[in-house]
Amino acid sequence: MTDPKPYTYAQAGVSIDAGNALVKAIAPLARSTRRPGADADLGGFGGLFDLKAAGFSDPLLVAANDGVGTKLKLAIEHDAHDGVGIDLVAMCANDLIVQGAEPLFFLDYYASGKLVAGVAERVIASIAEGCRQAGCALIGGETAEMPGMYADGDYDLAGFCVGAVERDRLLDGSRIAPGDMMLGLASTGVHSNGFSLVRRLAADKSWKLNRPALFDQETILLDALMAPTRIYVKSLLPLLRDGRINGLAHITGGGLLENIPRILPAGCHARVDADAWTQPRLMAFLQAQGNIEPEEMARTFNCGIGMVAVVKEDAAEAVAAALAEAGETVHRIGSIQPGERGCTVAGSVETWSARAAWSATHHG
Repeated sequence: MTDPKPYTYAQAGVSIDAGNALVKAIAPLARSTRRPGADADLGGFGGLFDLKAAGFSDPLLVAANDGVGTKLKLAIEHDAHDGVGIDLVAMCANDLIVQGAEPLFFLDYYASGKLVAGVAERVIASIAEGCRQAGCALIGGETAEMPGMYADGDYDLAGFCVGAVERDRLLDGSRIAPGDMMLGLASTGVHSNGFSLVRRLAADKSWKLNRPALFDQETILLDALMAPTRIYVKSLLPLLRDGRINGLAHITGGGLLENIPRILPAGCHARVDADAWTQPRLMAFLQAQGNIEPEEMARTFNCGIGMVAVVKEDAAEAVAAALAEAGETVHRIGSIQPGERGCTVAGSVETWSARAAWSATHHG
């Protein structure tokens, strides 16, 4: 009688060697994100951060976590992994800055059925790039190989970010008042929300993703759709430290209509004038392809505005100039008015392809 064949972890589909090789490859990437408070050496069981070294005296910690949504599916189907890590960091870091918090450190979770080293490394390189853009340190993460949990080639991403804000600088919306202006900071595209609808349209309308976009012959359609989310941290931080911003809304799932009310105090209603900026051609293309009503656009896509800053009317010009100087494209998109807490987005005939003047309201 022969001895039964000895089982190994590799035989079950998990490669210890591939995992170790990946850790070696990403160590320099993590080191490139060092900042005061974090020396970003990987390998311990937990990542360390020194708040005092980061220059805080009486800080509150703020935490955020998120994923990239079904944008990942497009990345996997078209081998377009080089921006999704920036999206991952952006979703978290932009959610911290809206509370006035400076992103300090980031942890990622990367899970797949089988570790494909080249893909994992490209994804983590883009996470490190996102961290550099956000000024936070990549101080750890988890790469999980789980045979049978994911279809061949599939992977999933989650990101976790911790920031800090001095207690007296916390942005909680309480300073927002009727008469304040809203400044819209331009987005770089679809960002990381609405991709289930984008993918449905791509399938139903048989888009040729590897061809130049109909609305821009200089850009491949896939590249226009996969453009990484803009990280607004570095341009906003100096203005937050000066106390020149009363509120910030990160425009993600739910669009302008549902995200702006999240930061408003009672008695404040945001009125967004859709005529105040030109709808990006990518958004117009999505709308035309899906025959999407303007009201649906206002609650599905960012419509060209990735972040909204609420400022005192007499500060609007100076804040807009400072943001433009920092590289942002800024539009005055409306104002805060007395009324029930919520948001109304309205446009004239032809704005967002409307056949008549329109408005959409969401009460927060």
